[in-house]
Amino acid sequence: MANHQQEVDLTRIHYRCVVESLKALLTDPDGTVRHKTTEVLYILAGHNIGRDAFLEYGIILPLSNLFDDDSDIVRKNSHMAIEMCCETPMGAGGVVEAGLIPKLVDKLKTEVDEIKEYILDTLHYCMRVEQIQALQSGAMEVFTDLLNHSMKIVRAKAARDIMDLSVPLDGKNKACEVEALVPLVRLLKDDDAEVRCKSAGALMTITITTQGKYEAIKASAISNLVVLVNDENSEVRLNALKAITTLSEAPEGRAALLKHVELIQKRILEDKSEAVQRAAEIAVKVITWKP
Repeated sequence: MANHQQEVDLTRIHYRCVVESLKALLTDPDGTVRHKTTEVLYILAGHNIGRDAFLEYGIILPLSNLFDDDSDIVRKNSHMAIEMCCETPMGAGGVVEAGLIPKLVDKLKTEVDEIKEYILDTLHYCMRVEQIQALQSGAMEVFTDLLNHSMKIVRAKAARDIMDLSVPLDGKNKACEVEALVPLVRLLKDDDAEVRCKSAGALMTITITTQGKYEAIKASAISNLVVLVNDENSEVRLNALKAITTLSEAPEGRAALLKHVELIQKRILEDKSEAVQRAAEIAVKVITWKP
């Protein structure tokens, strides 16, 4: 046991020496040095002890300074390392506490598409910890604009981030304010299953409020969600049914969905996913409820 603890202590000392040396190299004037340094930091961030070192030795802020580097590869490695660090709640909390959310949101407007993916993932993890900074930084507006992006992975991650940001009431209200529901409804017909899934999930979250319900109904969400009840992807079916359930809580939504009860009931009997079966049961109960 003692030997094991000594090995752990030696490993931590080794990491400390490595990380402190790398931290100094982040400001090296040679672009190749910065490239290789950020590459190593990304690898270190893939390990628990490496992520701990990021927090313990203050790597996050110096690394984020390279978000403005002239080199695409240096910026990419920096964002990849920060994203990897954020995959744990403690790492995401470190990024939030460093006040990097406004800068990350701003970078979504100007970065190359490949790097946008990593920024969206970083914000996804950070918004699990805290959403207020993102809302105050105009993230909902930026995510909504990205729903029109040509790359399906960006559209999917933007929809997912809207869902994250819509967890608090202020986020739901902001989604309605910036008219995010119209493009989200349009994406329910996207060719990519992940885009359809995350768009339905965002609608499911936003339509918990009365305003969200009526904005979605106005945007023709019901007819598009009904089509997804038979989607080949089980996660799409699940999110569509959950969104249908929230919309059926509005009298107008219930009236429109009554004609589709039989279709939804088939999911209870025929779907291979137990989660979808349960969601269909709940949807039918809410739709057919009588005061």
